Amino acid sequence: MQKIILLTVLLTSLLFASVKVDTTYATAGAIAQKIGGRLVHVTVLASPKYDPHFITPKPSLIAKLRHADLLIINGGGLELGWLPPLLRAANNAKIQNGRKGFLDMSHYVHMINVPSSVSRAFGDIHAQGNPHYATDPYVVLVMAKAIAQKLAEIDPVHENIYQENLEKFTKEWKKYLKNLDAKMLTCKEKKVVQYHRLFNYFLRRYNIKSYGTIEPLPGIAPSSKHTIELINIMKDNGVKKILQDVYHERKTAKFIAQKTGAKVVIIPHDLGADGSKTLQEFYNKIATRICQ
Repeated sequence: MQKIILLTVLLTSLLFASVKVDTTYATAGAIAQKIGGRLVHVTVLASPKYDPHFITPKPSLIAKLRHADLLIINGGGLELGWLPPLLRAANNAKIQNGRKGFLDMSHYVHMINVPSSVSRAFGDIHAQGNPHYATDPYVVLVMAKAIAQKLAEIDPVHENIYQENLEKFTKEWKKYLKNLDAKMLTCKEKKVVQYHRLFNYFLRRYNIKSYGTIEPLPGIAPSSKHTIELINIMKDNGVKKILQDVYHERKTAKFIAQKTGAKVVIIPHDLGADGSKTLQEFYNKIATRICQ
């Protein structure tokens, strides 16, 4: 009887094995949970309420990384300001760059806004291109496929389950995209400005033109001269929408809105940034607030 009980416990643990997955940001975490289902335990390292470039490297994050089987990063240089020292301190060989337990999602995405040259004179630019690709809802399918492949590599016993989850999620997401595309048809000829180039992928997907950013250069605080220039550009081109993220100061956007008659809308850059709990809710908020 004891042998039967022991065998049952071993089989159960094998069937419901938990792969510990750490993701740097919440959108990737939600996708990993969809693909892994009950076979994975997902931990998101960075709070979506803060600037994704500058997350505080808390000691608690070291403990999470130390026990991870898989680390999924955004890549494109987005984590360079905070992740490397945490990885060194965690000393987990499984999730180091180049190892089986490391997945850089930017390697699977076509990056845009790639600079022709890299210099501090151009602000805090990313050499590989704009790393905020997750704002494009179509990239979700690319991320899901890459995650499914990596989970199958780490946990080949459950490869069929990951593939089934991927197929189910892909079918559901394509249906969602069809509805979202229909909704975005109402947004033709929208004109916007952004604080930071956070939403270029979403805007590019739906042919929405951005006439500039409140930042004169990436990572550089707005100056009076640049603000006045942006106001004139908006007036000349009839731009009536300012896309403000959740973590930058809002005083400048409000000032510009007063001078141009534009509307400031808060747009989430990551799932949960302003309370969204699902992938659909996250992308719906982006779409609705740009189109309203």
